[in-house]
Amino acid sequence: MKIPEFSTLQMTRTDPAHTGTAKLSDIAGAPFSGIPSAAEKGAEKTQLNFEDYLLNAMNSMNSQQIDVSNLEQQVLTDPDSVDPQDVTIAMAKARMSLNLAQTVIDRIVTGWNEITTTR
Repeated sequence: MKIPEFSTLQMTRTDPAHTGTAKLSDIAGAPFSGIPSAAEKGAEKTQLNFEDYLLNAMNSMNSQQIDVSNLEQQVLTDPDSVDPQDVTIAMAKARMSLNLAQTVIDRIVTGWNEITTTR
């Protein structure tokens, strides 16, 4: 199974009862985190299901963990080639993504348990 490349969600107001129809990023004055929309990239709109989003998130978390491991190995083998701040930042990002993944998994399990006990 091929895992699709990570894409971002573009939030737009589509309900005419809501005020305006501009993208939320346009109202704030700048795009979220500088991430261009799929239209700006010239890519086709793709519909990703929940499984694809979870797999993308897990792959992203895994790559951050691997990056930290590589930086740790580089610090041990050639300490002068790595800035300690880069290692600290990479470790913080990896820790945050792991905590987020644990929280999402816990909530999924809790939701599933509630669904199964409701029957």
